[in-house]
Amino acid sequence: MQAAKSKIYVLMGVSGCGKSAVATHLAQALNAALLDGDFLHPRANIEKMASGQPLNDDDRAPWLAALNDAAFAMQRTNSVSLIVCSALKKAYRDRLRLGNPNLSFLFLDGEYDLIAERLRARQGHFQKAGMLDSQFATLERPDASEIDVVRIDISRPLPEVVAAAKVAIESEE
Repeated sequence: MQAAKSKIYVLMGVSGCGKSAVATHLAQALNAALLDGDFLHPRANIEKMASGQPLNDDDRAPWLAALNDAAFAMQRTNSVSLIVCSALKKAYRDRLRLGNPNLSFLFLDGEYDLIAERLRARQGHFQKAGMLDSQFATLERPDASEIDVVRIDISRPLPEVVAAAKVAIESEE
């Protein structure tokens, strides 16, 4: 398959917004390849987050480079690919876009209180609930200049969020 006909969608947003859950359901519904970007974090990043420390831009640089390369490879072999990645800053999104013209973002957007409640209920993830403040502080909400970003409201039940994301993807085909 030629890369020009392939699309990569990065499901982005703060920790707890539902990126992994939405991506898992979307991948199944669309028969799409799926990569959870957390799997590409270097060991030092995982250990840092697990200890309750937020990552800085220097920590994220090798991770974003690995994600960029993964996006490039995925679009060469899959018609639709999904990557789960927080992509909180515009500079991070720009890094992912570099050399990947078929890449778009689905911004899973929700209110702080809703996401905090979800994080409190979550177990087994290395992101600590207390780090949500740093996630929101880091988040640079996409504006109108980022025409490749679609905002998805996460206040609805998961099946409705997945359906909205699926519609966003299918409307680009």
